[in-house]
Amino acid sequence: MSHVEEYVEVNVPVRTAYNQWTQFEDFPVFMEGVERIYQRTDTLTHWVTNVNGVQREFDAQITEQLPDRRVAWMTVDGEARQAGLVTFQPIDATTTKVVLHMNWVPDGLAESAADKLGFVKRQVAGDLKRFKLFIESRGVETGAWRGEV
Repeated sequence: MSHVEEYVEVNVPVRTAYNQWTQFEDFPVFMEGVERIYQRTDTLTHWVTNVNGVQREFDAQITEQLPDRRVAWMTVDGEARQAGLVTFQPIDATTTKVVLHMNWVPDGLAESAADKLGFVKRQVAGDLKRFKLFIESRGVETGAWRGEV
């Protein structure tokens, strides 16, 4: 199993950062390689990804969700095996530290090599930077889901 941890500081309040993160169908705007996400239920999402020409589809289950604090997930069906956690830490009233932890099982030689070369780490860091640009340029979230899991 492989692991990556990356973080970014965003210049929005913790509530705004968290609320935007719960808008999974907006992820393709800032996540490279994510083509579509469908929110099937409050806790189940369906992902369609395409990374370097390799298309995958899988379902991910939200396993924990605490407003303004954390969202955890794991894949439950499909071609990808991963789990993750994103936490939201207020630095002050207008700045939030977003920390992403992700564990996954590389599938095959190409993914194992990409992992060893730091591809996933760079992609996650880039996704977080694009999230920062997205939410800071808007200043407000596109929506929110404040339920607990």
